[in-house]
Amino acid sequence: MTMSSLRPQHSLSLFQWRQALPRVIADFMLVHLSFLASLVVSSSLRIRNHPQLSGGELALSVENLYLHVFLPLSFIFPAVFLFSGFYSKSRAYTSRYKWRTVLFGSVAASLIYFAAHFLLTAEVLPRSVILSFLLLSSAGTVGARIAKEWLLKNSAVDADGQENESVADSDAPVLVVGGAGYIGSILCRRLLSQGRKVRVLDSLIYGDSAIHELLDHPRFTLHTGDCRNIQSVVCAMKGVKSVVHLAAIVGDPACEQDRQSAREINYAATRMLLEIAKGNGIERLVFASSCSVYGAQDLLMDEKSDPQPVSVYAETKVDAERALLRGANDRFHPTILRFATVFGHSPRPRFDLVVNLLTAKAHKEGVITIFNGEQWRPFVHVDDVARAIVTTLDAPRELVSGQIFNVGDSRLNYTLTDIAQKIRQAFPDTRIEHVENSDRRNYRVSFDKIKNQLGFECAWTIDSGIEQMKQAFEDRSVHDHNDIRYHNQKYLNHLGRPVNEDALDADIMAAFSSGALFSRAVQSYRRRLTDRIPTPAA
Repeated sequence: MTMSSLRPQHSLSLFQWRQALPRVIADFMLVHLSFLASLVVSSSLRIRNHPQLSGGELALSVENLYLHVFLPLSFIFPAVFLFSGFYSKSRAYTSRYKWRTVLFGSVAASLIYFAAHFLLTAEVLPRSVILSFLLLSSAGTVGARIAKEWLLKNSAVDADGQENESVADSDAPVLVVGGAGYIGSILCRRLLSQGRKVRVLDSLIYGDSAIHELLDHPRFTLHTGDCRNIQSVVCAMKGVKSVVHLAAIVGDPACEQDRQSAREINYAATRMLLEIAKGNGIERLVFASSCSVYGAQDLLMDEKSDPQPVSVYAETKVDAERALLRGANDRFHPTILRFATVFGHSPRPRFDLVVNLLTAKAHKEGVITIFNGEQWRPFVHVDDVARAIVTTLDAPRELVSGQIFNVGDSRLNYTLTDIAQKIRQAFPDTRIEHVENSDRRNYRVSFDKIKNQLGFECAWTIDSGIEQMKQAFEDRSVHDHNDIRYHNQKYLNHLGRPVNEDALDADIMAAFSSGALFSRAVQSYRRRLTDRIPTPAA
């Protein structure tokens, strides 16, 4: 793991003159127009209140105020805007956080100017100038960005309200490896709603029900294949510029049950995917990791904290993270997303997750068992996870390249006892039983980095997620939470070890698992396949 991947990224380090200069000039002009307009407003009020004032005297006063005071001090505004992140980190913020940041920076710059004006002239600007300038400059900087976002959003829609294919289809597809799963099925829908093309590579080990309704979508393509199979991966990556890697054996019990497959799928396949991605000129790769890499810690953990994995699952995630970050260069830009403990309903439900399982038991049985209730966990709704991935893909590359982000919200750090109490609020007749066992995982996580650098905040709370699951039971979207398809470990135990498709795959996985580079063999095999693998349909 390189130090650059852990170094905090400040606004100035992310600033690029060539890209930002048009926005700097536009904001500078908006500020000047706002000040001139405020002078016009003030002059109109003065003429109305003091008819004896001559137009010449008023014009001279305005000219001196603008040319001799405001103009030389106006460079305060681009400086404050720059340090506030207008032209760097806030570009990737979600709308609500972006407008808040821009508004704060605009007001701060205005107040600094007013103070400088007083220090330079020993005079206080008229109240009408102060109020109108604050209003106009803030509305101008925020409004310009709202208008730009609206235009970009609607540029993909034609006059009949239909999607403009020439715009929506001009971008390369996003490849979602593991797109038929718990998170992937929601992510695919979010990407399609943006007008993106989506390509999924999935072995469909849990079936295709979660994405079945997407199969006829004109911008959706399914490649059924194992992420350990080199031919499937090479074929799926043709023409792709961005990859979201979600495929994994997820969860401690499932990984402990079959350590070899966990090592192959979670780590070795990731290393192979990395080499093929670089060979295909893929620019971005978003990797799904887990906050469980922090292990058993009493401290508040952030992205600079040293991982202390206490399970096979967490170990494979740490190893895969390090491999990806070592592979970063000026043409390949991986981003690591460490998800908090996920909860919430999905087209592919899961009931081996603590909040979902306890909610199901409270609804069906009226009794829930809490193991080691004072242990802390960070939580995040599955829809917020998908939204965080999209935020990362939409972010300027320099903001996320080689970076690690914890995905969640500091407001969603809870003890397991806290979770039990929230479930009982939704199901008042629930009885809570407390049991101690050997599971010592205990960690609280800081999510300040993703909030401050990408403007991401969770929209879902634990309470709203519990209500969502409750509704799913009541409207019978979920018939039986004990169905083994909803439990990774139980289903994989029933299915048996997921074997490699052929001997070559087994050899490749063995090579990558043992730490051998094997990149030359992968590149050679990719070249041999190029002439005989058809290009996927758009």
